[in-house]
Amino acid sequence: MAHRGSDTSASYKSLSDPPPQYETTEVDSPRNSRRTSRIGRSFEILNESSPLISPQRLHDDESLFRRESAPLDTLNWTDDGAEESKSVWYLFLLALSIGGLQIAWSVELSNGSPYLLSLGMSKSLLALVWIAGPLSGTLVQPYIGIKSDSCRLSWGKRKPFMIAGAAATIVSLMALAWTREIVRGFLGVFGADPKSEGVKVTAICFAILFVYILDFAINTIQAAIRAFIVDNAPTHQQEDANAMAGRITGFGNILGYLSGYVNLPEIMPFFGDTQFKVLCVIASLALASTVLISSLSIRERDPRLEGPPKSEKGGILSFFQQVFSSMKRLPPQVRKVCEVQFFNWIGWFPFLFYITTYIGQLDVNPYFEANPDLSEDQIDKAWENATRIGTFALLIFAITSFTSNMLLPLIIVPTYRPPQPPPSLAHHRHIRPSSPRTPRTPITPGGMSTSMSSFFPPVPSDESHSHLSRLLSACQIPWLTLRRAWLLSHLLFAACMFSTFFITTATAATVLVGVIGLSWALTVWAPFALISAEISKRDAARRARNAGRGNSEELDNLAEEESEDQAGVILGLHNVAIAAPQIIATLVSSVIFKLAQRERGVAGDDSVGWVLRFGGLAALIAAYMTSRVGEEAKGKDEGGESEV
Repeated sequence: MAHRGSDTSASYKSLSDPPPQYETTEVDSPRNSRRTSRIGRSFEILNESSPLISPQRLHDDESLFRRESAPLDTLNWTDDGAEESKSVWYLFLLALSIGGLQIAWSVELSNGSPYLLSLGMSKSLLALVWIAGPLSGTLVQPYIGIKSDSCRLSWGKRKPFMIAGAAATIVSLMALAWTREIVRGFLGVFGADPKSEGVKVTAICFAILFVYILDFAINTIQAAIRAFIVDNAPTHQQEDANAMAGRITGFGNILGYLSGYVNLPEIMPFFGDTQFKVLCVIASLALASTVLISSLSIRERDPRLEGPPKSEKGGILSFFQQVFSSMKRLPPQVRKVCEVQFFNWIGWFPFLFYITTYIGQLDVNPYFEANPDLSEDQIDKAWENATRIGTFALLIFAITSFTSNMLLPLIIVPTYRPPQPPPSLAHHRHIRPSSPRTPRTPITPGGMSTSMSSFFPPVPSDESHSHLSRLLSACQIPWLTLRRAWLLSHLLFAACMFSTFFITTATAATVLVGVIGLSWALTVWAPFALISAEISKRDAARRARNAGRGNSEELDNLAEEESEDQAGVILGLHNVAIAAPQIIATLVSSVIFKLAQRERGVAGDDSVGWVLRFGGLAALIAAYMTSRVGEEAKGKDEGGESEV
């Protein structure tokens, strides 16, 4: 690179020469850099080999610091100079669609079980129906991941699947909410009695069908959205992007559960005459609007620039061969996180799907005990009120989770180091490591995390920014890394599940569910942040190789070994680790319900409580597995070998 002022820089031929003494001045523009200093010397922009770097050079060429900032493993991913930091508003729009999806999912979680029970379905059959979620997650997400990785449409890899999944989800919600009317109207054409057993069985079968379609559609859009976030967030902001997704997820939960707690038919009778109908309409509108905003606001990289996708054989056998081949190539860190998720979701699945029923049972127990001979309509009315109380508990759960998602990034030590200046430059008086141009490393004292920097933009005064940086760093607990916080969340969840032995009232159960919101906040943040960062590093290294940057030998090996393993397929395999164990949880839950369930309308049914305690055992195993996950910040400089 040619530099003006090379004649001046030539006079300093030796790096050992002491730097000239001159008074530090604030440089506002390149023109100011050419002014004569007070001691009679003129300094222009110096050559990069000189120990003297002027402030405006430091500001204009941040890639200098990117090259000096060492990555956390052997992948030379920081050489991709195109990765610039994104604003908070960008990350918000990027993750917004997951909020609409969460509202739709919260409707299914909080009201799905009571609604299906109201159709006349037994609890043991209900447990088998909910196997649709893990089954679709095991099959659909890897398939969508592979297909979206191979998509070469000009408007992006992920958007076609986001839009198609959203449309299918909306249709499924509407059909499920109006199951009775659709079945009765159709069979009524043939003269069937709306109250006959045949109509009842048909309605149950119709509902089961659309529960499966709904879960397949939700997994389609979820796979696309998660890959969409990874693809469009820089490597060093993956934790920020997933934290933002966690906050939006928490806010979506709040809206979904708040809507379930309020008597919506009285407020919005034009959306339907039952609570479930109105909720499904609201969820559909939220999903459609958020997916539309994200799709229009965020522009994906043109996938056609990556060249034609690798030719793939069609058929089911080929799909499973691709999945198993990708499993063998999973990075070690991703594999360990998946192992944790396997046991983690054996515990979470019963809680998410049955906690409303558990709290509702505690609420109706005194009423059923005092009134043993109730009609079906009276039982339905009692359960409708009890379901609203259970939904209120989930609202407290969502508020706790959202608050935790806002506060946890303040106290958890961030994993990744943003660019910082080389140590050789830090001794100059006019270069301040804490300035907006050269942010400090968040791992070190006085550093500010990337996520906190995005919420508190740099201020004009270096002194003020330094104080703010120290204040935010003081909030961090030095030993509390993201992995350790995740481990503690498993232990907290297990303790809460075992405490169901002593809970006898809906109020106590509501408090318990609120506490569990803290564990949920880390569940929706930590594993996705750890995996997304790993994917993004490798994707950046792959792009660096294509551009001719970085360590060619390492990047050639990376491209040869992991040509298929892009965000879509890896996140799909991660979801297999989430979904497959839910099948185990479903089968175990079905057995427990078969052994411990009492008749509907009878007090003292503790079958759901035993299912929750089984989940607590799985959480303890997940805690042990989390202790085996490597710390990203642990490196050779600490006397050990990096586990990344």
